[in-house]
Amino acid sequence: MTAMKSELERIFRAGVTACQPESVLPPHFAGLDGKRILVLAVGKAAGGMAAAAERHFGDKAEGLAVLPHGLCAPLERMVVARAGHPLPDGNSVEAAERLIALASEAQDGDLVLVLLSGGASALACLPGAGLSLADKKSLTDRQLRCGAAIDEINAVRRHLSRIKGGRLGQAVAPARLVTLAISDVVGDRPETIGSGPTAADPLSLDQAKAVLVRYGIEALAEGWSETAKEVTGDYRIVACNGDALAAAAAEARRLGFEPRLIEDEAGEARDAGRRHSEVALGLPPGTALISGGEVVVTVRGRGRGGPSQEYALGAALALAGRSGIFGLAADTDGIDGRSEAAGAFFDGGTIARFRGDPRSLLEANDSGRLFETLGDLLVTGPTGTNVNDLRIMLTAH
Repeated sequence: MTAMKSELERIFRAGVTACQPESVLPPHFAGLDGKRILVLAVGKAAGGMAAAAERHFGDKAEGLAVLPHGLCAPLERMVVARAGHPLPDGNSVEAAERLIALASEAQDGDLVLVLLSGGASALACLPGAGLSLADKKSLTDRQLRCGAAIDEINAVRRHLSRIKGGRLGQAVAPARLVTLAISDVVGDRPETIGSGPTAADPLSLDQAKAVLVRYGIEALAEGWSETAKEVTGDYRIVACNGDALAAAAAEARRLGFEPRLIEDEAGEARDAGRRHSEVALGLPPGTALISGGEVVVTVRGRGRGGPSQEYALGAALALAGRSGIFGLAADTDGIDGRSEAAGAFFDGGTIARFRGDPRSLLEANDSGRLFETLGDLLVTGPTGTNVNDLRIMLTAH
């Protein structure tokens, strides 16, 4: 396994590198200008995105960058705020209020440049009228734990907010609005990325409430409102999971593997790991099975780990005793769920190397314990971007 880790990590990092703000944003800055350039950056990649804007626009750029607690941003002119993730906190409310206030100050002839990335839903949280932060936080936590997909979670968030669902975009008028987004969601739908603060929302209030019914979650009495159905502005996706997959595939080919891609994978993480292992077992030597998308976890236990690590354990169980297949599952933002790892390495010998009951760990959502014990966690720290999951399985030559 040790000999294959470096190749797996090289392929993963190639995907991450291809989606860094400093490389994907500058082409989209060309031709943008205004009497005043107001930059509103929010998300896990906000620091790098705002820094790219400062380098391009120089002294003309001003504004606010909202990042998760603990992250740094090399900014000279823009103000930095930090807030809670994956659940919002009081700083998230303050950040959202500041973003709305800044957008509302923009005048005709100004350019409001919104730089959006995954994580924005929690980092800028302004609950709907009559709804407390505690209640919205509790509802979001229940959605995150029940196995709901991110588009479902964000549909509810948009309809319980005063900044999401196009409301920030509407506050910009009469200034020009341009949103540049690094997408962390399957399908790259603007209304889902960061819960769509500058995007029109095609879903109705009733459709959002139906999500909670689907998962047996009691709807809150307060805070609901209809989202914006029309927002005037320019919205561009500057990087997405497909870009990471393409770069990973190119690196796999450079290393002598023939890539095979699975895009937009969804569903339970452990089940996806099993399915992909079955596919890999039927592939010829020298193949790289590379998958993207977003898998989820229905949380039943109190263990450590996240979707990528649970995928890795599901795959390891399916590969147990089989030789010649080596894998890595990791999140491109460097943070898998609520753990400190980006993900984990696995192979057909993972289960045999662990002295314990792996299935009990899987049922307790404690996959991180297994991979930490084996020294098979991938720890990268925050990567500066966020384009969802990236998983690789290599069949040895």
